[in-house]
Amino acid sequence: MKTISKLLMGAILLLTFYQCEKSDSTPTNIDVNLDGSIVAGPYIAGHTVATETVLRSIPEQYIDSARNMLHIAYQHTSHGTHVTFGLFGLKDYKTGDSELFGITNFNPTTNKLDFNDYAIGSYAEPGVDASDLSREETAFLQATRNFLDDPDNAHINVIMWSWCSISGHSVSDNYLAGMQTLIDEYGKDGSKIGTGVGQRARPVYFIFMTGHAEEGNNIGSGLPKNQADLIINFCNQNHQLCLDYYSIDTHDMNGTYWDDTDDNGASAKYGGNFYIDWQGSHTQGQHWYQNKTTDGDVIYGEHNDQHITANRKAYAMWWILARIVGWDGE
Repeated sequence: MKTISKLLMGAILLLTFYQCEKSDSTPTNIDVNLDGSIVAGPYIAGHTVATETVLRSIPEQYIDSARNMLHIAYQHTSHGTHVTFGLFGLKDYKTGDSELFGITNFNPTTNKLDFNDYAIGSYAEPGVDASDLSREETAFLQATRNFLDDPDNAHINVIMWSWCSISGHSVSDNYLAGMQTLIDEYGKDGSKIGTGVGQRARPVYFIFMTGHAEEGNNIGSGLPKNQADLIINFCNQNHQLCLDYYSIDTHDMNGTYWDDTDDNGASAKYGGNFYIDWQGSHTQGQHWYQNKTTDGDVIYGEHNDQHITANRKAYAMWWILARIVGWDGE
């Protein structure tokens, strides 16, 4: 009888151990192969997906998989902080968000999103400014190559660059052509993916971005709206995911489009600031949250006087990450 009891107790302990190990492991319930493939559209994370309602509708299994399987390198200057500050504030928003949207900066940790902020600029060629896409227009191309060719970054599988001002830049000839070159080299079946000398085993996803809105100066050749159209059309035609800053900046929480606004919600046509007004009429911790630095300090997105812009860009970013690991966006 003692022998049977010991065997039974051992079986119970073994089962308990197995269940604990299983619950702590990377989710395996999604049939996804991170080989650089992009699932069918939609591809554009604009104002229609940049809402908490959409965020909460994403099946949790895809959030779990993105949090455990994706390793992101992000390069930007001031306007690009909206994504970072939104992501690092979101984890402290509501009950359960600290686990669901857990995130770290340059510190890969089990069950947290590996987000590497300001990761690529230092890999620029000597004397070249690659702090964002708006500096030296083709600098991002070689800086990204140098970054991805470094064995220390072999784990990275998502790359994203942000604009400062997109106005006046050669979007088609430099940005879109450069991103396509990187995809051809480091994406699915890329020329630099393999096991030979100078190659890397892990393919990379490249997230596209439009530029931020500029008050009273959005529409016209080379201006933010027209530049955004070029990027969105390219992404739709070539099946690439895009974080649409311009759309989020120019649409209020009811979906109304204000073509004269900036990324803070200031619009003469609206007669004030639609994001500040919305924040003031809604409850912190219930409808919106405070953005935070990677160190946990409360902060607005750069050039903002409210938290909503960066909140929305974090929602859109998680939509993209869930899409990468296989969610259909519906």
